[in-house]
Amino acid sequence: MNTITLQKRNRRTMLWAFAAAAGMLGLGFAAVPLYRLFCQVAGFGGTTQVATEQEADLAAQMANSGGVRDISIRFDANTGMDMPWRFEPVNATDRIAIGQRDMAIYTARNTSTETITGTATFNVEPEQAGRYFNKIQCFCFTEQTLRPGQEVRMPVIYFVDPAMLDDPNMAGVQQITLSYTFHRAKQPS
Repeated sequence: MNTITLQKRNRRTMLWAFAAAAGMLGLGFAAVPLYRLFCQVAGFGGTTQVATEQEADLAAQMANSGGVRDISIRFDANTGMDMPWRFEPVNATDRIAIGQRDMAIYTARNTSTETITGTATFNVEPEQAGRYFNKIQCFCFTEQTLRPGQEVRMPVIYFVDPAMLDDPNMAGVQQITLSYTFHRAKQPS
């Protein structure tokens, strides 16, 4: 094999290796948003669904036509270690009719001497209930900024989709837990 042919093969191998490395790097950056999208669509990992007012009305109609069943909802509140807020639900549990819209209220109080912006992450347990737990309005959709000592009430408007009654994976589920954790929002660099 002559030197020119060997150089061409080495160059081609180097280009393929570089392309593979660049592709893997791109997939690494895309993995988190793609996984988040998958979880939102499938309700995987306790990710709740976001619903419109019209979808809530349709769910209520479905529930009313099929006989009403109720379910217990437990509300959980946590803060990250770097978050000096007192954060809690006004009521720890509620019993609701499946398909009917309801509202839960959480309170947050900034116990520090500085203004802090926080963002809430959430999940639902058991995990398979995530695809049926629909939020119409939620404080988790936007950052929350509290001045020192400020306390706010934050509503969550939600419903549980009556389709859960037809899912064998939901058989025996008597309670759904909606859990939030507030973290400091990342400061722009």
